[in-house]
Amino acid sequence: MKNIILIGMPSSGKSTVGVVIAKYLGMDFADTDVVLQTQQNRQLQDIINKDGIDRFLEIEESTILSLNCQNTVLATGGSAVYSEKAMNSLKRNGIVIYLNIDMKAVNKRLKNIKTRGVVLSPGETLEKIYRKRKPLYERYADITIDSSEKTIDETIDSILERLASLS
Repeated sequence: MKNIILIGMPSSGKSTVGVVIAKYLGMDFADTDVVLQTQQNRQLQDIINKDGIDRFLEIEESTILSLNCQNTVLATGGSAVYSEKAMNSLKRNGIVIYLNIDMKAVNKRLKNIKTRGVVLSPGETLEKIYRKRKPLYERYADITIDSSEKTIDETIDSILERLASLS
């Protein structure tokens, strides 16, 4: 089976949903943020704070391009869509699913923005990055699942239904 790539805003459920989808479908699971941290031997927020956003995005792109996965559910960092190279690489080997949540849901779910490793420039608001990223998520998505008001289980069921309709 092709890879399943989950994209979306921080707190959209990519990692949580991804693990369950992988178990259900008998696939491997990887979180690109965790792979990046392991390769760099430090936390995302530490990289952003010490090396800057541009360098973080370069490292993120390099990490994604270095992946050689098959039959894997991949949860990407919310900023992965800033790299056209990385997203095109992911799309070549998989189905991209955008977990769309509205801004109200982002604000409700995202509690640890200062320590979570969210790519946020000084003075930039969460609403601003939401507006900047949303068209990118939509551009790269093969499937969009609106999970603003859905539970994790409902989101998973929606994904499985959409994947089943592709086969």
